[in-house]
Amino acid sequence: MVVCAADAGTAEGQAALEELCRIYWYPIYSFARRGGLAPHDAEDLTQGFFADLLARDAIARADATRGRFRTFLLAAFQNFHSHQRSRAASLKRGGGNEVVSIDAIRDAEGHLSAEPTAAETPEANFDRQWALRLIEQSLGVVRREYSAAGKAAVFDELKSVVWGGKDPGPYSEIANRLGIAEGAVKVAVHRLRRSFRDQLRADVARTVMNPAEVDDEIRHLIRCVGGVT
Repeated sequence: MVVCAADAGTAEGQAALEELCRIYWYPIYSFARRGGLAPHDAEDLTQGFFADLLARDAIARADATRGRFRTFLLAAFQNFHSHQRSRAASLKRGGGNEVVSIDAIRDAEGHLSAEPTAAETPEANFDRQWALRLIEQSLGVVRREYSAAGKAAVFDELKSVVWGGKDPGPYSEIANRLGIAEGAVKVAVHRLRRSFRDQLRADVARTVMNPAEVDDEIRHLIRCVGGVT
């Protein structure tokens, strides 16, 4: 995805850039907030950072041999923040360029305020938010597939069995709500877990250069969020 995003002059490159911004905007914003910035300052800095990153074509200089892209991005943001502090200049949101939608910005602070106050470093928070964004993205893809097959209700009932930590209740109660046999629920849970894991693996694979790194990255992702069912 990063390699594709580096070629922003193509339709595929532009789409990859937009996806990278969607995945990483909130983790960067959360890092800025956990680092002590006020909401508006964190918004300005995050928007300004991504606008600057795209304007300078910095993604094209990301070197896979020097580590993960998320590590490169966080270091680039810290450098950008330091530079902005030294300039002591007021940032305009994204320099007039909308990196993500205004609604997404508003949702970001609401999401942050709903999170439990954890004793973690801003860096650990960044990794956790990155992991959560990837998981949400994978779940979204699987839900769209289920919806296209007319099985949105099945996905919504069983999602918490796969991810979310909520107890959906006995399979017999799920079967009654869905109007299917209890045995069919067990099969559906197995299929949903497999679909989610396959999609998550595919999404993680798109963020690394070497396929051999996928398993390590998935293990890191699981550590960041405390486990995946």
